[in-house]
Amino acid sequence: MEITVRKAVKEDLPLLLTFEQGIISEERPYDPTLQDGTIHYYDVAQMIAADHVEVAVAVAGNRLVGSGYCRIEPASRPYLKHDKQGYLGFMYVDPAFRGQGINAKIVAFLKEWAYLQDVLELRLDVYADNEAAVKAYEKTGFKKHLVEMRMDLRDDPTYLAQ
Repeated sequence: MEITVRKAVKEDLPLLLTFEQGIISEERPYDPTLQDGTIHYYDVAQMIAADHVEVAVAVAGNRLVGSGYCRIEPASRPYLKHDKQGYLGFMYVDPAFRGQGINAKIVAFLKEWAYLQDVLELRLDVYADNEAAVKAYEKTGFKKHLVEMRMDLRDDPTYLAQ
């Protein structure tokens, strides 16, 4: 079945909200800081309407099977060589369609959109322990850049005794 990628429209919103919960469910094992219960990462409706965000969907037949977005934002640090960058997120592929290169097609679509907006630097975040996602992004040309580290002082024996 042919997979195509297109700009999301407001009629896609119900399924995109389901995709968001799929992302959160898959990321919970990697992030103990996430609140319990239903949470939301995104305002998907606002992103679809925004000029500085491109929400993309992958379609197989007439079924949405994946999503992603690119948001244009100021460079993350004032001393970088670029003054704006594209931030990729909301990357999701329906489990029944994984392994078919859909993520790469979504990334390619978003890269093209960013380039047409004069954005030459793309960034994204991925959990270091999510090896499958890291490999998928590396296949599309991303390289590891920084490692964010965290510490929960509730787990530190120095503070547990107090």
